[in-house]
Amino acid sequence: MVDELEFRRFCEIALDGLKQHLIELEESDDAGFEVEEQNGVLNVLFEEPPGKFVITPNTPVRQIWISALSTSFKLDWDEFAGAFVLPKTGEKLTPLVDRLIGEHLTS
Repeated sequence: MVDELEFRRFCEIALDGLKQHLIELEESDDAGFEVEEQNGVLNVLFEEPPGKFVITPNTPVRQIWISALSTSFKLDWDEFAGAFVLPKTGEKLTPLVDRLIGEHLTS
């Protein structure tokens, strides 16, 4: 397990990258969502169908948590991948969020 300082650094880099990615998508004509950041927490807000994803670091357990589609996704830092990864599927943070957004918008 990484120490708290490393976790915070890795988390900041990962969440900043995700935020930039989502902002780029949001600026496209038909994104279907908007992204906002509050105190290090990313919120993805949907009008149609209505919904909200919350992406937040959880420092005590060294994970990034995503609340989306009535489910909690808990990503661990993977040294080999150099990224936060969902252990169950092996998906990295940004591709996972992209998939979840797609599933929400087509539901």
